[in-house]
Amino acid sequence: MNAFDHTHHRGLKTVVFATDFSECSKNAGNYASMLARQFGAELLAAHAFVLTQSAMEVEAGAGPIKQSAQRKDLETALAGVAQHYGEGLKRAVPVLLEGDPREAIPRLAAEHAPSLIVMGTKGRGRVERGIVGSVADRILRTTEGPSLTVGPEVPALDRNRGTFRRVLYATGLSAAAARGATYAVAMAEAFDAPLEVLHVVNPDDQTNPERFSEVQREFEALMRELVPAHADTLTRPHCQVEVGMAHTRILEHLRVFHNDLLVLSIRKSSHLWLQSRLSGAFHIISNAPCPVLTITG
Repeated sequence: MNAFDHTHHRGLKTVVFATDFSECSKNAGNYASMLARQFGAELLAAHAFVLTQSAMEVEAGAGPIKQSAQRKDLETALAGVAQHYGEGLKRAVPVLLEGDPREAIPRLAAEHAPSLIVMGTKGRGRVERGIVGSVADRILRTTEGPSLTVGPEVPALDRNRGTFRRVLYATGLSAAAARGATYAVAMAEAFDAPLEVLHVVNPDDQTNPERFSEVQREFEALMRELVPAHADTLTRPHCQVEVGMAHTRILEHLRVFHNDLLVLSIRKSSHLWLQSRLSGAFHIISNAPCPVLTITG
C-alpha cells in the first residue's frame, strides 16, 4: 500500500508537482511546496510534452544531436518553476517528460513512490476540466497513488503560513474505498488537525437493515485493522449522505465548516468511477473551496 505518514518509515518520499505553467498551476505549486516541506519530501516539478513537427525535424536532423527551441524553452521554464517552489526544501528537481502527461505523470509518481501528485484544475464547466483539458481527469483515473487537486475555488495559499487545520474524510462504506483512511489519518496527524468523517451510503443498503449492518461491521473491522488508533473516529461519522446527493452535501459541508482539506476515497470499479460511489466526484474536485486529496481503490 502506497500510504504515508510523517513520522514512520512509510513517510512520503516525493511530491510530484504536475505543471502546465498556467495560472491555475501556481496555487497548486504552493501546496506542493508546503507538503514537501511538511513531510521532508523531494519535490519534482514535472511537465510532460509532445514535440511539434518542426521540433521533431530539428532533433531528428543529421549530424550532432540538436535540441529544438521547444525543448530548450521548456527546460528553462521548468528550471525556474523548480527553483521558485523549491526554495527552502531539501531538494527540488525539474523533470521534463516527453509524452502524454496523462500517462507520463502517473508513471513518474510510481517510479518515486511513496509519492503524491499535486496538480491544478481549471474547472471551467464540462469541457475544459483539467490542467490541459481532461488531463487531470485522466490522471485521477490512471494513477495508483494519491493525487491532490487544487481547483479554481481554492484561495491562494500563503507559502509561509499555509497549513491544513481541519480535515474532512469522505468515503463509501466499502473495502476498496476505505483505502483512503490511512491517508486521511496521516494528513490529520501531520498537521495536528481534527479529522471529520462523512460516510456516503448506498440507499439500497439502507432499505435492508441486515445488509446495512453487515456493511457497517465489515467497514469497522477494516478500520480496526488499518488504523486501529482512529477506528472509532472513522466508524462514527459526523453525518451520512446517500450516493446521489454526495457531491452536493460534501461541498455544503466544506463551505459551512471551512475545511482546509478534503480526503476523497473512491472505489475505482469501472471507467465511470467518477460518477459511481461518490456521484459527481470531478464536480466536487472542480468546485471545492479547498484542495482535494483523492485516493482510488
